[in-house]
Parts: sequence; C-alpha cells; structure tokens
Amino acid sequence: MNRRGPVGEDTVLVGVEDEGRQPRPSGDGRRWRPSDELTLRLLTWAARVVGLLAVVSVVLPVGRRRLRDTIGGWLDLPTEATVAAGVVALASGVMLLMLATALRRRKRRAWQVAVGVTGLIALAHLGWRHGIGSGVTALVLCVALIATRGHFTAKADPVHGKWRAVRVTVQLLLAGFLANLVLLSSTPARFTGGAPLGDRALHALLALIGVSGPVDPVPWLDDLTAAVGLSFGIGALLLGGYFLLRSAEPKPGLAPDAEWRLRELLSARGAEDSLGYFALRRDKSVVFSPSGKAAVPFRVLAGVALASGDPLGDIEAWPGAIEVFLAGCRENGWVPAVIGCSERGATVWVRYGLDAIELGDEAIVDTTTFTLDGRSMRGVRQAVAKLRRAGYGVQVRRSADLDETERAELSTLAERWRGTETERGFSMALSRLAGPDDPDCVLVTAAREGEVAGVLQFVPWGRDGLSLDLMRRDRAVGDNGLNELMIADLLAACPDLGVTRVSLNFAVFRAALERGGRIGAGPVARLWAKALRVGSRWWQIETLYRFNAKFAPTWNPRFLVFPAVRDLPRVAIAAIEAEGFGGRPPALLRALRR
Repeated sequence: MNRRGPVGEDTVLVGVEDEGRQPRPSGDGRRWRPSDELTLRLLTWAARVVGLLAVVSVVLPVGRRRLRDTIGGWLDLPTEATVAAGVVALASGVMLLMLATALRRRKRRAWQVAVGVTGLIALAHLGWRHGIGSGVTALVLCVALIATRGHFTAKADPVHGKWRAVRVTVQLLLAGFLANLVLLSSTPARFTGGAPLGDRALHALLALIGVSGPVDPVPWLDDLTAAVGLSFGIGALLLGGYFLLRSAEPKPGLAPDAEWRLRELLSARGAEDSLGYFALRRDKSVVFSPSGKAAVPFRVLAGVALASGDPLGDIEAWPGAIEVFLAGCRENGWVPAVIGCSERGATVWVRYGLDAIELGDEAIVDTTTFTLDGRSMRGVRQAVAKLRRAGYGVQVRRSADLDETERAELSTLAERWRGTETERGFSMALSRLAGPDDPDCVLVTAAREGEVAGVLQFVPWGRDGLSLDLMRRDRAVGDNGLNELMIADLLAACPDLGVTRVSLNFAVFRAALERGGRIGAGPVARLWAKALRVGSRWWQIETLYRFNAKFAPTWNPRFLVFPAVRDLPRVAIAAIEAEGFGGRPPALLRALRR
C-alpha cells in the first residue's frame, strides 16, 4: 500500500509508481518533458545517419567512385583528387558522429555548428541546383534545429573553449603546411619538376584537404606529402572539434564552507551510509538541495559527473539535491553517474530516468557477534597466532590520540608502501591519513621491535560504525597474515571504541564469482567468473572477495547508476580513472590541458 506524507520540494514519494515520469527542471529553468527527450533522440539519430552514410560512402568501392564524381560536381575540385579526398569525407563522417553525441547532450555549440553546416549544404545544393534531394533534406534538418533551439542550452567549457579550438586547429594546419613545404623544397628539383616556390606552397596547402596541387612530384614524394597533409588536416579537424564541443571539466576542490556543511550533515545523518564520510575528499565538488538538508558529492571526469555513495542528509531531501545535480549536468552537458550507491539510493536515482546495475558487494562485520572461534575462522585464527608468536603487536587508536610526529611518520610510511604512482580510491577512500581534521578516524598499526610494518585507517560511520579506508603494509616483510592480524585486533577493540559494525573492502562482482563457482552453474556464469579471475591478476577482484569472506561478513550490494547503455563506456572510463586504475593516460591529459 502506498503511503504519502506532506509533499514538499524535497519529499520522497515512497512506492509511487509514476515518480520517474514527473517533469524535471531543465538547465535553463524549463520543465523537462518526455517529448523533449524524443525530439533530441530524433535529431541525434538524423545526424548519426548522415555521418554513417559519409563513412559508408568511403568504405564501399561504389561509394568511392560516386564520391569522386560528386566531389568534382559539387566543389569543382580537380579531377586528380583521388582516394585522399575520400579520407577527408571519412573524417567528416566521424566528426558528424561526434557532433551527434554533442547534440544528444544538448550542447549549444554543437547546435550552432550543425545549423551552420546544414545551412551551407542547403544553400549550395539548392542554389546551384545540384542534388536537390540532399539540399531539401539539409534544409529540413536546419529548420528543425532552429525550431528546437530552446533544447540546446548546455554550456561549453569556459577554459578550453572556442579559442582553444581555433588555436589548436591553426597550429596543426600550419605545422602540416610547413612540413610539406619543407619536404617539397628540400628534395632535389628533379623530384618536383623544378616547380617554383608559389606552386610548392599551394601544393602543400591543398594537401591538407586531400587535393592534388600544381606540383607534379615523383610518386613516392606525392604519396608522402599527401599522407603528411591529410594526417595534419584530419588531426586539426578532430582535435579542433574536440575542444570546441568538450564539456567543462572544472578543477576539483572542496571549499571550506562546503566541507563544514557536509560535516554538519554527517553529524546528523552519518549513520545512513558507510561511504558517507568519503564525501570529505578534497578532490570532490558538492551540490546541496534547496533546503540544505541533503547533498550530492561528485567529481567531473571525461565529461561524466561521477557521484559516489548515497546522497548525504535527510532522505526526504534527497530528491532536491538530485534535481540540482541533474540540472547542473544538463546545463554543462555532463553525463550523470553514481558509483557505489546502496540499493535504497539506487531506488531513488532510477526515479529520475537513470538505470542501475549491481557493481559488487560491501562486506560488513557485526562486531557484537564476531569471534575467532569456530571452524570457519580457523585460517584467520592460525594466521593471527603465528604473527603473535613472531613478535608482532597491534595498536588501535583514534587519530586524535596521535601526536604530530607520529602522524607525519605514518603518512610517510603509507606513501612509501603505496606501490603505485596513482592514489587509488574515490568512492571508498579519503585520500589522507591521520589528518588533524579527522579526529574520529581509527588508526591500526602493527609493529615488531618498534618497526611499523602495516597500517589501517578506518573512517567514522555514524557514531557506532567504522568503514575501512586505507590498508597498507611493508611489502619487504615476508610474514603473511599481517592484515588479518590488524583487522582481528580492531574487531576485538570495537567494544571499547563503542563500535558495533565495521565495513571492510568492497568486492567487485562478488555475486558473479560466487555463482560461477557453484555446482551446476551454467556456461555463461562459469565463463564470466573465469574472465573475472583472469582480471584479478591486475585488479585483485577475486583476492578482495576471498579476503573479506574470511571474516564471515554480511554482504550488502552496491550499484552503478547511469543514464543509458550507450553511456556505459564513458562512465566506465571515468570511474576507472577516478578510482586510480587507469583511464586517460596522464601524458594525454597534460597535452589536452596545454
């Protein structure tokens, strides 16, 4: 039976079936209707069809012959323009596909470019009475774009915007022109027919668009200049289009005022989600509901606004924060996504037109019933006993009990033991150790003869819970079971800390691994589990699952929320990059920012 209370702007209607179909605010203040979504899809597919036809016209032999004839008729180019012109058409098709994606994300600049291109095509075809059908089609698309201009309100990147696109395009075209000019001028005159400088310059310029110039060089030089020219020309087209259409990727940072407000929400409702404290990462941004009672922390990567965990604060205020977050995504052309939210959080997110898939399970140990006794705990019990006999001792303390010297020493050790150049973790990592602003964090250290060999950090989960943040150990120490020792001693110390529940590592695709290993599992389940085990060689998928299972936890599912299947590759890249497991190479990021 459905129950409703007083409905305000921040109220969750639990059990209302049509909640996800309610109009949502757009980035420009309009109400977002289902018909708007249909219009965007039609325009997007129209642009994709045109781009695909351009690609097909180059790939198919018949299309290439028709393309040469068409190019000569439309643009009055020299008949010597060969398959190189087809390569330009192929790049144009790819650009149209890129433009279609930008139109789907309601980018204003994409709309402006599309209107200009379709208008010029219509004018050229109808004005010169060449390809009347194509001209009419382009004109209809142009009119449709103008009629729906109110849908395209997403802002462009204010930092890497149109002037960056112009600069990159000009730089690449100039580099290609100079490279070909040097090639034609530095080769012996017999290879170029003794062409004057003006003809060589014109030949180098036309090579950028795949057109043969007035110079008649030997075949190998002709092919080389064509390849160099087309490479720079296509690169200028693609990179210029990328910078012109890319979404803003603001530098992440949590303002002090926003951090203070988040701490207030955590103080009031921090027990709701074990990942809540990780919202205090300094590389996250945050938006609040109009009432200020809820917040969505997120970070923008690769055009994806990636939130983590459930919204913070009062659950009745979640819709207000979610609507502000989604309106910001529409305004900036970002793809909204959430990594690591609970089943309750995913239920609320899907009411706003998003989809969800199970990403894995979080291991939660009930400290009031945990014991090392029993057959199931035999492996952990033996590892703990072995290390105690080896002389290891464990200390469990709140971060507030550490002095500054010890904080610095532990931070230095943790950094040295990290083992990778990139700090891993986004949804379940705080990215700092024993910070003075985190006095309620719990530090667990294992040492022998005064030398620290391992450290764990747990962040608060409300007043009676802890969530594992960091697990580091000295890899030079050959004694196995050090992490088991530290966790076992932490669980034993929980009554004195007032802790009744502890969240351990997140096990990605745990259910799939478990199903694939059961007797009678189907071929698909076994194949998927086998693929995950192969991936565990690099990402510790199965290792974390097996480690968590040693402590007989309760498994709570966590979900990935995304708009549509077509957005999953982009969302996956952003999530992998945020978690520190890959994504865009650092060299590429530096090049794109310059």
